[in-house]
Amino acid sequence: MRRTYNRANYILKDSEMKKFLFFAACCMLTALASSAQIPALERVEPMFWWTGMHNPDLQLIVHGDHISSREVALNYPGVKLVAVHKVENPDYLFVDLRIFSSAVPGTFPIKFTEGGKKPLVYNYELKGKDHATNRAQGVTSKDLIYLIMPDRFSNGDPSNDSIPGMLEQGINRAKMYSRHGGDLQGIMDHLDYLKDLGVTAIWLTPAVENDEPNASYHGYAVTDHYRVDRRYGSNELYKKFVEKCHRMGLKVVMDLVHNHAGTEGYTIKDMPMKSWVHQWPTYTKSNFRDAAVMDPHVSPADRKQMLDGWFDHRMADMNENNPYVQNYLTQNHIWWVEYAGVDGFRLDTYPYNDPEYMAKWALDVRAEFPHLSIFGETLVWSAANQAFFTEGNTVNRGFDTHLPGVTDGVWKEAVYEALNGKEGWTDGVNRLYSVMAQDFLYKDATKNTIFLDNHDMSRFLSVVGEDINKYKSGIAMLMTMRGVPQMYYGDEILMKNFSNPDGLVRADFQGGWKADTVNKFVAAGRTAAENDAFNYVRKLANYRKNTTALQTGKLMQYIPENGIYVYFRYDDKKTVMVVYNSSDKEQSTATDRYAERIKAAKKAKNIITDEVIDLAKLTIPEKSTLVLELE
Repeated sequence: MRRTYNRANYILKDSEMKKFLFFAACCMLTALASSAQIPALERVEPMFWWTGMHNPDLQLIVHGDHISSREVALNYPGVKLVAVHKVENPDYLFVDLRIFSSAVPGTFPIKFTEGGKKPLVYNYELKGKDHATNRAQGVTSKDLIYLIMPDRFSNGDPSNDSIPGMLEQGINRAKMYSRHGGDLQGIMDHLDYLKDLGVTAIWLTPAVENDEPNASYHGYAVTDHYRVDRRYGSNELYKKFVEKCHRMGLKVVMDLVHNHAGTEGYTIKDMPMKSWVHQWPTYTKSNFRDAAVMDPHVSPADRKQMLDGWFDHRMADMNENNPYVQNYLTQNHIWWVEYAGVDGFRLDTYPYNDPEYMAKWALDVRAEFPHLSIFGETLVWSAANQAFFTEGNTVNRGFDTHLPGVTDGVWKEAVYEALNGKEGWTDGVNRLYSVMAQDFLYKDATKNTIFLDNHDMSRFLSVVGEDINKYKSGIAMLMTMRGVPQMYYGDEILMKNFSNPDGLVRADFQGGWKADTVNKFVAAGRTAAENDAFNYVRKLANYRKNTTALQTGKLMQYIPENGIYVYFRYDDKKTVMVVYNSSDKEQSTATDRYAERIKAAKKAKNIITDEVIDLAKLTIPEKSTLVLELE
């Protein structure tokens, strides 16, 4: 058995149940603090800030050996030292500044003095706010998001495969849970591929530092909120990545983790205070039951375990009721937008966060960047559960979450049922119809992100039994339904596998490493089937990119009959008719039932084949979908 002791407290991390000794924790705090092995002024965060921000208040977190014994002073026009907070751990100070509108960009010293000792000085920089219009522009239903795990996409810079001093060394592509060496440069090298495919936005799983001993390649165990993982590149390279994307007409979504942090991070190993993370008498995981957040009959103990329980031994649960934690996280996220110019945030494990804080966070971030888009991960089982977390549901919540959209996992499951299920009153394709009919639960369902798979679940192709007709039908629905479509890297080239174990769905994109014998980034390296799938995705994605009816048009759907589901996307420019045959056999259907939307149109163009067909009667192959532009 092994215990891990933190200087600011004592946290039990083994699966075996052990008693929490508060008295021993306090004693250990004093003993360990006296033997600090950190520099006298180890860091100041945020490292720099900007003039002209909406919120004039800034709270610096200062970490250094017994830094709390020092006095703080500064002198710079337009900047006021408001307060200095000493906390339980003597190695921290929280310094409140107010940056008035009169402040101009420049650098000034912040001095930390103590008696006759030599002053410690941090030269703090205020930069000018960037007002470029292509920064923080938002990701909307006009976009197609492409999700990439940086470690698994392409290795553009082998020199950063192993960084001296980091806990996990080297790469091993033969092991699914080892690092494989993908990086930011590798992604930048293949932006032309994504642009050609029809992608308009790129979402990377977290690129910030995850310096854990093993299996931290996924990015969700953050150990340094202000630093890009050096195995991916640098902060400067991340900024260049965003800038290059913007020059090419591509947007960038940053993945944020509010709920937890990696246990090797400095604020976890040497916590400012016991309440920095949620403490339990024994190691306690979340029960992972989102219903406990919304249940009017819930046991308070169940709700607390859902919100405050740890995600994993290596993922400490952040105490978002702590105002210092709130400031630290919110300022960090604002810092990244202003520094790099990202266009949107995807919020990891949204239901596990403190609800009131997340509502305040959304307001604070959007006050600085009004066009920035936000969507939260809510892998729940019903549309009502999803909608509960979105903005506008004040009757149910008692407050507004200010969360515009969610990852629409309920839509995904309904598509799976439509493709794989047997026909029934609420089964088969009727499930999809019913889920779409529940859009009344959302303030604006078009802000939901729809998807067929991601890094945490089985690949779409495998779920549909590698049936190419089902695959194409799912892609067609993804590109033509309401919402913001998101694809997972490699779906366009028929990457497959199931999520048990999850490493199998995080395979490398072949061609992204110099040692690869095939290159799937080019047509010559793909099989005939892979090129057929790639071309199908590209045709629909680029058609969608140029068709406002599929981006912002209205949606009208018809109750399925005989396994045939028909819906329309339309605006004053175009009408697109989508016809899905869920049957295992070819079917024909008369179109007079849809006359109110077809109106005077007699013919339509098949978007995939460019064939012009007669609308009087349609023939649809089994498990297939027609995407038709009415003429």
